[in-house]
Amino acid sequence: MPFSLPRIQARGIQLLLGGVMARVHKDLRFTDIPARTESLRVETGAGPVTCTVYRPSAAAGDTPAPVYINFHGGGFVIARPEQDDHICRYIAATAGCVVINVDYAVAPQRPFPVPVTQAYDVAEWVAGNGAAGGWDGARLAVGGHSAGANLTAAVCRLARERGTFSPRLQILDSAPLDQVADPATKQSLIAKPLLGAGLMRIFTAAYVPDPADRAQPLVSPALADDLAGLPPALVITAENDRLRNEGDAYAKALEAAGVPVTHRVFEGVDHYFTHTGPVPAGKEAIDLMATTLRTALNG
Repeated sequence: MPFSLPRIQARGIQLLLGGVMARVHKDLRFTDIPARTESLRVETGAGPVTCTVYRPSAAAGDTPAPVYINFHGGGFVIARPEQDDHICRYIAATAGCVVINVDYAVAPQRPFPVPVTQAYDVAEWVAGNGAAGGWDGARLAVGGHSAGANLTAAVCRLARERGTFSPRLQILDSAPLDQVADPATKQSLIAKPLLGAGLMRIFTAAYVPDPADRAQPLVSPALADDLAGLPPALVITAENDRLRNEGDAYAKALEAAGVPVTHRVFEGVDHYFTHTGPVPAGKEAIDLMATTLRTALNG
């Protein structure tokens, strides 16, 4: 792939800012919850993918636990699944499910459609290999944060179209859902939101180098008009986030299409507050994910 300015800029973000962008507030790390983890390698149509498997502390009798697949954020550029360790360990403990945290490939090295292919193929594999993995693949949910929420929406579309598995819930937290609109048109209620328009342009250009691909439903789910039959959704948006309006609109569009939706706007917070705080709102949102999952997976 030839070098381009967005590609060089994205590599710079990876090298210089990757660690900073993946930091989690010390009071959101849930270090009091032990993490029972193991590594898993899944073959996909776009290369092997390493996942971290979180096990709940105790299974209910001899019944395999349900399973939740998590896709981390990072603008499709930052490959640090460990940034979601706190969410994965809390969900495993609180929802009583196996959590699979997916280390999918990122741009600019592996642009669209590679992350979508990997995300879907991992989910399909998890759904079909419960007996070997020690979970119930028929009781499955998917979710993610920021870029991971975008991939979640894509996985749900492909699962519906292919009829391969049926997630009981999709969690969309602070999702970028429209990759066509100029980020400068995505307004925030505060003067300096966490996501700058320039940074967002770099993310989009690195992930989807061909502008003609950016309107595809697997890239911009908010532009699709065929939402009926998608899995029930928990949509979390942050009041001050540049992505808040498209998340709110997607929740309404899903509901209008007959999809059961729980939508919560967290006030006074910005993008990625589930990682950077404020701590009370972050904890409340993560608990909402876990309790909603517990109901969906065990109902």
